[in-house]
Amino acid sequence: MGKKRIIKKEGQSVDQGLVSRALSRTAKKKHVEGILYVQSTYNNTKLLLADKAGNALVWSSSGSLGFKGAKKGTPFAAAKVGELVGEKAGMIGIKSVDVVVKGVGAGRESSIRAVNSKGIDIAMIKDVTPVPHNGPKPKKPRRI
Repeated sequence: MGKKRIIKKEGQSVDQGLVSRALSRTAKKKHVEGILYVQSTYNNTKLLLADKAGNALVWSSSGSLGFKGAKKGTPFAAAKVGELVGEKAGMIGIKSVDVVVKGVGAGRESSIRAVNSKGIDIAMIKDVTPVPHNGPKPKKPRRI
């Protein structure tokens, strides 16, 4: 007749292969302090851990963990990204971070909480979301 189609209904789960691959790639140098950059948009959440000089040590995003489509922008996906970055930071030896948050997405707070739950102290949280002071000129009204 034909091939049977199997439809897998995926909840909000993380691909364990992607997580283990991400954990295997960590920096070799030991650091104590760092800066955690959180970019949270409506569609995705990206975390980047840098040293005090600004050199990137560890990064991850909800898309790189296997979330697709609208699920990438959820707080659950952001929490999973935060947990992964927190684990990687623990391997490097990071004890405290300064957090720089940019964007208005749903994953702002949950990603920071997840990093904090992995035993990393948060010294400071700074919000650098760009806010327009006047913005672009509005469209002219239609003439009919």
